Amino acid sequence: MQPPSKQSPAAPYFYQPLANVLRKLDTTPGGLTTATARARLSKSGPNELRLHKKRSLALEFLSRFRNPLVLILLGASTISAFTGEVTSCLLISSMVLVSILLDFVQEHRAGQAAERLQHSVTVRASVLRDGQPQSLPMSQLVPGDVVQLAAGDLVPADGRVLQARDCFVNQSLLTGESYPVEKHAHELPEGVELAATDNAVFMGSSVISGAATVVICLTGPATAIGAVADELATPAPPTAFEVGTRRFGLLIMRLTLLLVLFVVLTSALFHRPWLQSFLFAVALAVGLTPELLPMIISVTLARGALRMAKKKVIVKHLPAMHNLGSMDVLCTDKTGTLTEAHIRLVRSLDPALRESPRVLLLAYLNSAFETGLRSPLDEAILERQQVDLSAWRKIDEVPFDFERRRVSVLIEKAGERQLVVKGAPEDILRLSTQYEGDRPDTLLPVTPAERERFLGAFADLGKEGFRVLAIAWRPVAADHPHAVVSDETELTFAGFVAFLDPPKPSAGRALQELSRSGVQIKILTGDNELVTQHVCAELGLPVVGLLLGPEVAALDDDALFARATAANLFCRVTPAQKNRILRALQARGHVVGFLGDGINDAPALHAADVGISVDSAVDVAKAAATMILLEHDLAVLHEGILEGRATFGNVMKYIMMGTSSNFGNMFSMAAAALFLPFLPMLPMQILLNNLLYDISEIPIPMDRVDAEYLERPQRWDMRFVRNFMLTVGPVSSLFDVLTFVLLLKVLHAGEALFHTGWFVESIASQVLVIFLIRTRGNPLRSRPSALLLATSLTVVAVAVALPFTPFAHYLGFVPPPPLFFVILIGMVTGYLGMVELVKRRFFIRLGRRGG
Repeated sequence: MQPPSKQSPAAPYFYQPLANVLRKLDTTPGGLTTATARARLSKSGPNELRLHKKRSLALEFLSRFRNPLVLILLGASTISAFTGEVTSCLLISSMVLVSILLDFVQEHRAGQAAERLQHSVTVRASVLRDGQPQSLPMSQLVPGDVVQLAAGDLVPADGRVLQARDCFVNQSLLTGESYPVEKHAHELPEGVELAATDNAVFMGSSVISGAATVVICLTGPATAIGAVADELATPAPPTAFEVGTRRFGLLIMRLTLLLVLFVVLTSALFHRPWLQSFLFAVALAVGLTPELLPMIISVTLARGALRMAKKKVIVKHLPAMHNLGSMDVLCTDKTGTLTEAHIRLVRSLDPALRESPRVLLLAYLNSAFETGLRSPLDEAILERQQVDLSAWRKIDEVPFDFERRRVSVLIEKAGERQLVVKGAPEDILRLSTQYEGDRPDTLLPVTPAERERFLGAFADLGKEGFRVLAIAWRPVAADHPHAVVSDETELTFAGFVAFLDPPKPSAGRALQELSRSGVQIKILTGDNELVTQHVCAELGLPVVGLLLGPEVAALDDDALFARATAANLFCRVTPAQKNRILRALQARGHVVGFLGDGINDAPALHAADVGISVDSAVDVAKAAATMILLEHDLAVLHEGILEGRATFGNVMKYIMMGTSSNFGNMFSMAAAALFLPFLPMLPMQILLNNLLYDISEIPIPMDRVDAEYLERPQRWDMRFVRNFMLTVGPVSSLFDVLTFVLLLKVLHAGEALFHTGWFVESIASQVLVIFLIRTRGNPLRSRPSALLLATSLTVVAVAVALPFTPFAHYLGFVPPPPLFFVILIGMVTGYLGMVELVKRRFFIRLGRRGG
């Protein structure tokens, strides 16, 4: 049950008389003043669960030292100091600290940017402050606040119900019970279980229908869900990209271990100094390890998220950006995405298909008295005309749900009661046993032939693009107290109301752009197939396969897997069926996105690889989504997809660099230890080499991505990474061996000159090859970002200049002769030319295999 809390007015508060609760919270049904709320917020703290406790900057920085390689390096540098190698100790320690600092600063800034974006789409609540409703972030709520809830809202904190009108709440997150609970403003006897507590609402639950006013009693960690917050803090399952990068890390780790063991065994065999050999092996491990990969990923994702925000797409969960770039199927609703979502009621027809004011009146009464989940259709009905409701009184309501597809209100006028029902024509006609003739008091039986005639009229309206609801009614006894689902039988069919929602002019172009970008569009709608097919025809979207909700229900999972792939139109589907369709597509290997904004879309948004909602969506949908569109427009989403692919492309550039030239250089260095009488490079030189290389790679997140790369969905492929490494890596090793031969045979290099020449050539080849690897096409036609170009050339210039600086002696460098630079230019030019040739052949073969 609810744990006692210092915030609690009297724990548990839902057993106490409401007057006591209000008195102990020092509040009224009119809410708090702004000044009082501000003072309470400073005492109670923000209304947040804090599932992920934020670490201080100092702890965040120190956590970078948990890397085993970092600890080994620092330990080795300490040993160097005790053995008299003070210079090596200082240089190694300095380079390790600089590398950690670079990683920390970049990733911290990326995290801050992501946090700012999260706050821009935070869920808000309607709160009474100073007697007026205000929209405030949920985090600003305090005990004593009075909050107004409506269908689609998330309950922002634990509270006691002050007023409720047909308010049904889903609190399965807390109780595990999937059926909604109706809330009332009454007293409860002690001992009632939490799941049956119907006079209180709890943080994390959602309003399915109706409305309520509640007074907040507990906030943040003190709430019922706060007591199980640790269980809620389980991490989300890893995305495909996260799994891929983990596998890549394991591959590099295995290669690193093999090379390090090889170097240590070789050094032992040749009786070389153990400390220097150990430091060399560790430095090789650092050179092989893509230690900047987490930073590159974090910064690339954050930069991409900021660019997407400018294009009106807010990313709530950064790793989902890679899924957006990989997405090859987009499932979307029709209303508001393909259509204007400005629905107008244009016709109200009696059973003879004549314009009927009575049908419009019945529809108006149903929509006006409905307090559950209101749709745009209800708004269109209420906008059509104004009716004086003073003579009418509402008795009860059966709220709309997505299984029944109808809503009923029990109303009374002059002592007579009737049930007015509005809903899907197929269901209303199935439940109707009679229909109105020329006059409301002339009732005729609904024969099978008449039912077919009405269904035919409904189909004709659908073919013209009208969305249609049927209206029916039923008289009940004057003392009939409540409306229940079983009352929706033996109805009298009154007629149809028809609506128009014209297609968006921009939707057709956006659909074509998505198709050209390799994204299939599948429409999942609760609407009927005739209206949806009409909209598709207007937008130029060919219907290649149609599947209806009843058909989906009849298919087993295996059959649905096959049918879901072939069809692109799913009509009259329920929320549960949308979920099944998504799962079927995912089982066939597709990366699936879902675009939705309603309560019924929340399960599908959660199940999709990329859940996409809009800023105007209900709270439940926004909470379930991983991305929020600030405009309900497919063109905006297309921009986001291209940005997701660009983000993926920039991360892959770093990975491809690490698996080609960098790996080749480190492998060559390990192999050279076999035949050289000295180490091919000193440990601190390897670390300096690695640091300069890392600096040159930092601007990769800001680099441009070729337009050709953005044309198709991009997925993580470990086989591609491995094959690229095995293709390009040996080219690097080949030119390294040639460099060794030229240094020894042409320049007759001693140990210091060899170290110097190899260091400069290694940096030049490793860094400049990025301009080839960053594009699959001609590098002369693909312009890198100005920052990447400047940083790379600066790093190469620094490497060339280092042997001529006062620091050369401490680093173990000597000035090379002029002939070396002639050899350097020739080697680097030959290397880049060979890599370009090999790269082109690699991608040609990949293209032939459909990669």
